[in-house]
Amino acid sequence: MTGRGPAPSDAVGATAELLARYDRPGPRYTSYPTAVDFHEGFGPDEYAARLADAAARPHDPFSLYVHLPFCEHRCSFCACHVVVTRNEDLADTYLDRLVAEARTTAGRLGDRRTLRQYHWGGGTPTFYPPEVLADLHAQLLSVFELEPGAEVALEVDPRTTTEEHLCALRGLGFNRISMGVQDVDDVVQDLIGRHQTWEQTANLHDAARRLGYESINVDLVYGLPGQNEHTFAHSLEEVIGLRPDRLAVYSFALVPWMRPHQKRIDPGLLPDRDVKFGLLSLAIDRLADAGYEQIGMDHFALSGDELAVAHRERTLSRNFMGYTTKRGTEIVGLGTSAISDVGAGYAQNHRRLASYFAAVDAGGLPTERGIALDGDDRLRRHVITELMCNGRLLAHEVADRFEVIVEEHFADELAELHAPGGLVEAGFVVIDGSDIEATPVGRMFIRNVAMVFDARLRAGGTGGPAFSRTV
Repeated sequence: MTGRGPAPSDAVGATAELLARYDRPGPRYTSYPTAVDFHEGFGPDEYAARLADAAARPHDPFSLYVHLPFCEHRCSFCACHVVVTRNEDLADTYLDRLVAEARTTAGRLGDRRTLRQYHWGGGTPTFYPPEVLADLHAQLLSVFELEPGAEVALEVDPRTTTEEHLCALRGLGFNRISMGVQDVDDVVQDLIGRHQTWEQTANLHDAARRLGYESINVDLVYGLPGQNEHTFAHSLEEVIGLRPDRLAVYSFALVPWMRPHQKRIDPGLLPDRDVKFGLLSLAIDRLADAGYEQIGMDHFALSGDELAVAHRERTLSRNFMGYTTKRGTEIVGLGTSAISDVGAGYAQNHRRLASYFAAVDAGGLPTERGIALDGDDRLRRHVITELMCNGRLLAHEVADRFEVIVEEHFADELAELHAPGGLVEAGFVVIDGSDIEATPVGRMFIRNVAMVFDARLRAGGTGGPAFSRTV
């Protein structure tokens, strides 16, 4: 294991005993129910019914997520759904299917075509040259339209993204950009198979700022092989010097049963639990000193950023695209592995390219699996989202929205929180009547707090490892 980090007792009250007790596998809650509960009994017909329900609300805007999965190289730490190739014909064929899926989906949505959020993720969207991306954008906006002031965002890799890319995309209306950095240390980069010079990162950031992108985010990851307090402090210092609007500081998710390429990582080179938690504490302290506010469990934003404002006003929400100020907005996902959140149901597209191509070529929706949400699922989704995003749960708001009495409906959960050795005693939450408020240390363990209200997790039955560790 790598060198010692800050003592975990310095991390807003966390102790080694708390880390040992609560550092266990758990969901990240980008959705509830989580993807491990998706099943193939929910297929194209079930998703079509949800789209028909959505079409009945033609004036409601929605979010569109477009998955562009291709990368030239695979980083060993990556847990995203990517396709590593240099085969341009395959990549072009994918875009043809993507546009065909967009037209089929739009046909199911009737007059509901207005986008409040429009996001390209990957993979590496800038795997494609600027002129190809411009053509894709034009074809998608021939069937959808952007709401005035819409968020138009994409993810970029500084190793493959050029200023020509940024200029073309800004001209198309993209106004938000998220840059993958992960770590700037040469040794760490070598251990994760991602070689990215600081000049590539800084030059791309400066170009995006000069071209007028309204919001720039930088991704970092803590818990990577070879990291210690000195290397990570340097990474933080360099990135803070750029002054991006937002940072996402993710916990490294070691899930080799899901991502076999992670087996290339030597577990002996990973920071141990105490060191890893110390790296998070270091990030929180350094970013706070630099004027960033912590948003949810792993995001940070300058105080004037709309995410920071929403966090202070307790109106933050969360979806498959990350933290957002667009509460309650349904999402349509296009492309392989993309997940839609429409009409009280989640629908995920085929993850294998061949299966995705075949489904689209057949003229149908390429849904592989999903789940329909019942009333209790929707209630618990709200509870977990409020805890994950705003760090609290107000009983009267739940009662007004769902017509339930919190102390009755969640009697078992409240008893678990209050029990000896529970999260109240651990100092993670304070309960006033039936209102629940996460403490500063509880926000560091917010996934553990949310897990108390996860009825499906409590019932068990995932059949094997499914989640990364919570710390």
